[in-house]
Amino acid sequence: MVFSSNIFLFAFLPLFLTLYYLTPDRFKSLPILIGSYIFYAWWRVDFMALFAGVTLWNYVIYRFMSASDKHAKRFMVLGVAGNLVTLGVFKYFNFGIDSFNLLLNQMGVSSIGAMQIILPIGISFYIFQAISFLIDVHRKDAPHPKSFWDFAAFISLFPQLIAGPILRYKDVAEQFQNRTHTMDKFSEGAYRFMLGFAQKVLIADSVAPLADQVFALENPTLMESWIGALAYTIQLYFDFMGYSGMAIGLGLMMGFRFIENFNHPYISRSITEFWRRWHISLSSWLKDYLYIPLGGNRKGSKRTYINLFLTMLLGGAWHGANWTFVIWGAWHGTLLSIERALGLKGVNWPKIMMIPTLLAVIIGWVIFRADNVGQAFDMYRGMIGLNGVAVGEVFKWQMSYEALTFLIIGWLIVFISPKYLEFRSAIDGDSAMITNGYTKPIVSILTVVIFILAVMRLSAASYSPFLYFQF
Repeated sequence: MVFSSNIFLFAFLPLFLTLYYLTPDRFKSLPILIGSYIFYAWWRVDFMALFAGVTLWNYVIYRFMSASDKHAKRFMVLGVAGNLVTLGVFKYFNFGIDSFNLLLNQMGVSSIGAMQIILPIGISFYIFQAISFLIDVHRKDAPHPKSFWDFAAFISLFPQLIAGPILRYKDVAEQFQNRTHTMDKFSEGAYRFMLGFAQKVLIADSVAPLADQVFALENPTLMESWIGALAYTIQLYFDFMGYSGMAIGLGLMMGFRFIENFNHPYISRSITEFWRRWHISLSSWLKDYLYIPLGGNRKGSKRTYINLFLTMLLGGAWHGANWTFVIWGAWHGTLLSIERALGLKGVNWPKIMMIPTLLAVIIGWVIFRADNVGQAFDMYRGMIGLNGVAVGEVFKWQMSYEALTFLIIGWLIVFISPKYLEFRSAIDGDSAMITNGYTKPIVSILTVVIFILAVMRLSAASYSPFLYFQF
């Protein structure tokens, strides 16, 4: 099930919220667990066994850790290793076999046969949450869950189950025990949900055909390549930001306050700043559970650069089992290392540095989107004009002016919205306009109207998946 579907909007969500609010506060983890399992099982019932198994594995490991201080670290390592093996098998088995067969073919040896394993949706996110739980409890950075039901509800919490934000138990543990349910918080959540829904359906889905059409071309020209690259840059941003906004909004409706996942990343003046603004929950997770354990910046300059590179390389691999993601991670790891070596963090850089930073991000998104490395380099050749300049007849025939219009609107929002928030902050003395905009009557009415238009558009379409489901 996805948020951008009629079954979710008009059946699942109203029924869940009704059951949730009718349940006494001390038992609210139970409807969360039941609702989340139904939400997940809507995709494939058979993968519920894996999901439940991961939950039980981590809870049993946690109990062993709690029962034995002497062996707690060993149990923690065992638990983390079990999670990583599970993620590795389901996410990278097919990739490993395919890469090995390619090597055999180049050596003139016949390929080996192997079954294909289906990638469970959301596995990267709930595995990361489970790992952070075990590590934080072992470090005594997180309180112990009051019950198995609270822990199971945390792992399965459906608003962020499929595509984040990546939650840490230490950030929501207190909320499981003592959270408020007010009309003000519910209204704020509804506003965030409607805003995120419109961003996904009206902008991301509208520009998606442009990206798909360009990346399908064999030799895209200069103009075609840049239209496709700019379209995907907008599509991914509004798709993922929209999902995160909906997840945060649903959490607020349930009394939870999740971490913000985006903070206008395309106005960054360096790659370092970009990763403070893009997918913030992942950036924070990689820093705390990978970069710092590797040594961070505590073991000299050279080791710092290596740690940055390895963190981003593994972060790229986390996104998917494809060499394109590995190269994308290496690209960002290299840029981060260069900025660190030069002592540049971009915070006080002139605004003109937004241009090369955004260009570097777009170059990275091309290989991130490409089906394979060859397709990415076809795009790169087009972007520097090696395949011609003008728009070809094939793409001109496919190109939608509606999609182009929303592409322009998307880029205008990217650059205008931060200025708008600064303007509102100067007037209202509130820098968090995005979270309290629902209190403004005009903003509320406009949001509802746009949401209705988005629902109408969704109803006219057959399916509206989220890009990050595949990661």
